[in-house]
Amino acid sequence: MANQETEISKLGEFGLISHLTKDIKFNNSSTVVGVGDDAAVLDLKDGATLVTTDLLLEGIHFDLRYVPLKHLGYKSAVVNFSDIYAMNGRPRQITVSLGVSSRFTVEHIEELYAGIRKACEIYEVDLVGGDTSASVTGLVISITCIGVADKEKIVLRSGAKPTDLICVSGDLGAAYMGLQLLERENQVAAKAAPDFQPDFAGKEYILERQLKPEARKDIIELLAAEGIIPTSMMDVSDGLSSELLHICKSSDVGCRVFEDRIPIDYQTAVMAEELNMNVVMTAMNGGEDYELLFTVPLADKEKIEKIKGISMIGYITKPELGAAMVTRDGAEIELKAQGWNAF
Repeated sequence: MANQETEISKLGEFGLISHLTKDIKFNNSSTVVGVGDDAAVLDLKDGATLVTTDLLLEGIHFDLRYVPLKHLGYKSAVVNFSDIYAMNGRPRQITVSLGVSSRFTVEHIEELYAGIRKACEIYEVDLVGGDTSASVTGLVISITCIGVADKEKIVLRSGAKPTDLICVSGDLGAAYMGLQLLERENQVAAKAAPDFQPDFAGKEYILERQLKPEARKDIIELLAAEGIIPTSMMDVSDGLSSELLHICKSSDVGCRVFEDRIPIDYQTAVMAEELNMNVVMTAMNGGEDYELLFTVPLADKEKIEKIKGISMIGYITKPELGAAMVTRDGAEIELKAQGWNAF
């Protein structure tokens, strides 16, 4: 960041937008007109159009005492991409709207945009518009993502059927443990000497999972390569328990997931032990993993087994059997939505 910081008022709203977006290049042929006119122009003649939006509020969804602005920008974009992938689609364009308080400079917003633009570059998405406004409550970020999908390949939450296998990508609970680590070190820093340095050695993975999550574009591509269209799918943003219950409610089914099949990384387990927390409950309820939770017909079992990074954790049942986790000793615990809830 430059030593001489620039007040946003010196550029004004339109000057700031122009400054942040002046050299943006498009990745998609469907983007006709981007930032700079009254509206973006998109030619979305191929397949169905998907639209999702996320609102992130300082003090509710993020804490700038320990979240770098560049990481925040990257994460803000990626969580929207994840929603599109969860529909078995491909993100193509985003709009970015910001509410900015007077404590932020142009250089601060440049950092935020650097993260957003990096995400767009990696995932081949075009930034095509947005808005900025003054804010009296800190930083507000609203991103809308537009994606495309083949109409016959769109996956909803409502298609799961009894005997379907329940699958999840990656591992769970790491992002929540990363958040606990950041909050712990922040509390220690508040009471420590000015030269205090937090100790993140050996915990880099859970830290990255919280600060710089990735959308599972790779899993969507691997499923397509195997000719697999899930019967239902969601991304794990609020916690595995919550997402399973969403699928069960939308599909009018029950489910059984097995405690010993929940994928958990070693660093997640170590951090949970340090904090005297139950690691399985962390994985079930932590949220912000942005892994893909999906169901497939039993006939696709062998195809799923070929794909690295996917765990089969249970199966769909009839609705009257309810939703439960089967423990290591064979007992059943009813699933409850205990994940993230802003309210």
